Amino acid sequence: MNKTILTLAIASLSLVACKKDEKKADAQSSVDSTATKTEEAAAVIPDSAAINKAWMEYATPGEAHKMMMAENGTWNGEMTMWMNAGAEPMKQAVSAEYKTVMGGRYQEGIHKGNFMGMPFEGKSTLAYDNATQEYTSTWIDNMGTGIMIMKGKYDPATKQFSFEGDCVDPVTKKTKKMREVVTVVDDNTRKMEMFDTGYDGKEYKNMEILSTKKK
Repeated sequence: MNKTILTLAIASLSLVACKKDEKKADAQSSVDSTATKTEEAAAVIPDSAAINKAWMEYATPGEAHKMMMAENGTWNGEMTMWMNAGAEPMKQAVSAEYKTVMGGRYQEGIHKGNFMGMPFEGKSTLAYDNATQEYTSTWIDNMGTGIMIMKGKYDPATKQFSFEGDCVDPVTKKTKKMREVVTVVDDNTRKMEMFDTGYDGKEYKNMEILSTKKK
């Protein structure tokens, strides 16, 4: 008799547990169904007029691109470099020639100078993405084999472009942070400051270029 009661009790508890599991499954099913409906609602495809309008706005140069066009021309500058934090500064004369390409949508720069007795050449590109509303810059030179990519924005209050990016240190083979600030001093003067990450993990200023536009 006791065994029968025990068996019935176990069966009853199992039935209750099964019903709870069924309720949980139904509740989860309801959540999944709601999520699916939400995803379906979010996946509404815009009409062709909206798509065309968005692409036209994306492809049309704006005020940011006019600022890039104002940089067109030849700039002569003095570059100061620090190999590490606290190092003695090294100075070199440099030049850069900027032009906008593809209907004023992008800026290209050819940079020349001398680095520790060796001819130096670099190439920069600058874009303003109308969709993300931020600048993207790229840099290559004959002192390496990589491409540096940085993104940033312009602050009209300080008249500064601020960029951040990553690069791989050739010595450690590890990724490190880089930062660049370009200040519009006046119509014909620019100051570029580059900040590197030292082997101690701390940021330090490794370059400054003060440039004047050739008239």
